[in-house]
Amino acid sequence: MTEPRWLDDEEMRAWHAFLAATALLNRRIEQQLKDDAHLSHAQYEVLVRLERAPGRNLRMTELSDALITSKSGLTYQIDQLTKAGFVRRSPAPDDPRGIIATLTPAGLRKLESAAPGHVALVRDLLIDVLTPEQRTAIADGLGEVAARLRSS
Repeated sequence: MTEPRWLDDEEMRAWHAFLAATALLNRRIEQQLKDDAHLSHAQYEVLVRLERAPGRNLRMTELSDALITSKSGLTYQIDQLTKAGFVRRSPAPDDPRGIIATLTPAGLRKLESAAPGHVALVRDLLIDVLTPEQRTAIADGLGEVAARLRSS
């Protein structure tokens, strides 16, 4: 059996910083969206993805892939957003088994009211803390990690 390649001190520092930052960021973002918009972070991201999609709608499978979530997890979020009137579900015209999620006008208004506070928090906690070079390094590095994980 091959000996593991243990993390050296600098690698461990990077790993622990990543774990702490992501946990703290996720907690603060979740709380801000809950307090200010009565949305979960997952629900906010659904609204964002739908708003940016052509026709403000996506197949549920595409939405699940874009959000990197399970189909059952997405179904739960869509159920909540549908009950609130922010999203509408309909059968896919080209596939009777497919479901299309569409952002409603109320969902767009909800997103427009939630976005300023969310963006301000993201800017305050992450974007403005880092130099442009650090932002580039994080985007490049974590982009590589995401690409590797998506391909496996």
